[in-house]
Amino acid sequence: MGETTNRCSNQEWLDEVYEKILVKMKAECARVGTMIPYSPKEGRYHDLDGMGGIHNWTNGFWPGMLWQMYEATGDEAYRTAAEGVEERMDEIFTDLKGVDHDAGFLFLLSAVADYRKTGSEASLSRGLFAANLLAGRFNPIGNFIRAWGDGMTSFFGDGDVSGWMIVDCMMNIPLLYWASEVTKDPRFAHIAKKHAKTAQQYVVRGDGSCNHIVGINSQTGEFADNPGGQGFEKGSSWSRGQSWAVYGFALSYRHTGDESFLNTAKQCAHYCISNMAVNDWLPLVDYRAPEEPLKYDSTAGMITAAGLLEIAEHVGEYEKHLYTEAAFRILRACDEKFANWDPEEDSIIDGGTYFYHDPSGENTEVPIIYADYYLIESVLRLKGKSLFTW
Repeated sequence: MGETTNRCSNQEWLDEVYEKILVKMKAECARVGTMIPYSPKEGRYHDLDGMGGIHNWTNGFWPGMLWQMYEATGDEAYRTAAEGVEERMDEIFTDLKGVDHDAGFLFLLSAVADYRKTGSEASLSRGLFAANLLAGRFNPIGNFIRAWGDGMTSFFGDGDVSGWMIVDCMMNIPLLYWASEVTKDPRFAHIAKKHAKTAQQYVVRGDGSCNHIVGINSQTGEFADNPGGQGFEKGSSWSRGQSWAVYGFALSYRHTGDESFLNTAKQCAHYCISNMAVNDWLPLVDYRAPEEPLKYDSTAGMITAAGLLEIAEHVGEYEKHLYTEAAFRILRACDEKFANWDPEEDSIIDGGTYFYHDPSGENTEVPIIYADYYLIESVLRLKGKSLFTW
């Protein structure tokens, strides 16, 4: 780590960054309001500029940031903007063909966060509608939640995607755990746990690395393939996928108490820690890719740090330091290299890469909204001011 990162203690750094977040987010909230941003262009967010329009899987992160800031500060401007975005997202329910497994990302951070904070009955209804849509994607032959619709063949090549599950869904299934909690209906949680068990079997490898995509024969339930996905190649180790596994399995432990999920989260965490430790605590796009060209993905770092902090809440006192210290090192390294704290410009964390092979270059090492969400969640958690959204 560089000189700048080492000049103050973790607590001093945390306090400084928290104050910067307060200034930055107040300015952003005033400018962005009920827009639904993805990545700024020339320092400014634009409405619905994600790849899927209103259905884009990242659309929950802005309201998620707003709810986190409302929890931390009580400033009604954040609540008002978050509620406005949530109402706009009702449009998603008018085109159910566009809904896929990312219903969790969309509605945990918007409607469910609203319900948890305010008790809104309308938000409860939205969250439960989304949970039913997600549960409806479960294939009992193979015990997995189908990831995408047929439209994704154009992104990853021709083929049958009816049996595809992806590691990202570990962060969507908390929507089902929540639905069981509020309805007292165990079926949602059963689906979530069965999916997580299948992911343990086929997504996570013995060394703690992960497949992004696993193909299962949707008629027989047998393993079919592990396509390359958004990493360098088949069998490589896409860093954001690793981060979803770290955080997602820790959350499944939180919701179920199944010790195997915590052990899987730790296994994946140790893999990430070892890879980032030899690279100045910065996340590459893929941990199993050529040294050149050097490509970073700051979003993987922010998500991994948040996942490490989740693990730290579930281990004994003599283990906690391993995970909290690693989280601090990742957050501080990414702050030093990627952060933009200018309140006149939108987005905090630059250096996000959507997928390894990006011929346009437009989604390589750019600011992406979910890096900011996980930074804010992590900093507020460390300050004892966060809203639990998962």
